[in-house]
Amino acid sequence: MPTLRDIRRRITAVSNTAKITQAMRMVSAAKMRRAQEAIWSARPYVQKLSDVLSNLVASVGEEYSNPLIQKHKSVNSIAVVVVTSDRGLCGSFNTNLFRIANNFIHNEIPKEYPDADISVIAVGKRACSFFKRQNVNVIREYPGIFQKLDFSTAKEIVGMVSDGFINNKFDKVIVFFNEFKNLISQVPTNITLLPIEQPRKDEKAEEKYKLDYIFEPQQKEILDELLPKHLDIQMWRALLESNAAEQAARMMAMENATNNAHDLIKYLELVFNKARQAAITKEMLEIVSGAEALKK
Repeated sequence: MPTLRDIRRRITAVSNTAKITQAMRMVSAAKMRRAQEAIWSARPYVQKLSDVLSNLVASVGEEYSNPLIQKHKSVNSIAVVVVTSDRGLCGSFNTNLFRIANNFIHNEIPKEYPDADISVIAVGKRACSFFKRQNVNVIREYPGIFQKLDFSTAKEIVGMVSDGFINNKFDKVIVFFNEFKNLISQVPTNITLLPIEQPRKDEKAEEKYKLDYIFEPQQKEILDELLPKHLDIQMWRALLESNAAEQAARMMAMENATNNAHDLIKYLELVFNKARQAAITKEMLEIVSGAEALKK
């Protein structure tokens, strides 16, 4: 049975841990607010750019050709970009994404494309360390990018996979990341980065396009400029979403840890008081027993 000193030491240790987790929660909350603002600023731009591209692609018709939107005749090589955190202590943030990405790599791809080679691009220290232990081909690693997240990282990743797609090194590019929904919900998701999916041809949308827009230069020239920017923005959005989701997950994990620490402290204080009461009672009984023995 632990002594009073042992229990007191444990109470002190848990109290110190609670202070650390509380401080980490506050830091994550501040970082999450900044990351959240970045997402709220980026989402309208991403949506509007997608709408403009949809209208343009629908308007130019089937005569327009660009290697970024052309599906390859067969899928023999797939690049999988997995975006995780650089640090831990964020609950099941990385675990849930790894489970889905691993299932996709080892089960879904072999089932749909039996002969396809799979290449992994690991973004974040956790992805780098995880896929080193897996039986997969990791062609590029981006550790530590979230310490100072920059748009140039998204452009670099897109530049690499775009060159690979155009040169037939990759036939498909999939990006896995955690999408930020709210403080308590971060959803592992994936998007097809390449080939860029073309919207279905809609005559009403085509007519609306003709009435609403006058383009200079021609639509095809604008599309050639916008398609690479669209890829950059989609990758940048994935990084921003993952960053905000990570901070939210860590904030909630640290809040739960702090609450659990406080509950444990209450329990240990109760155990301490009971043990002290038992020790006092025992001493009193010994004193009384000794006094009775002296009387005899």
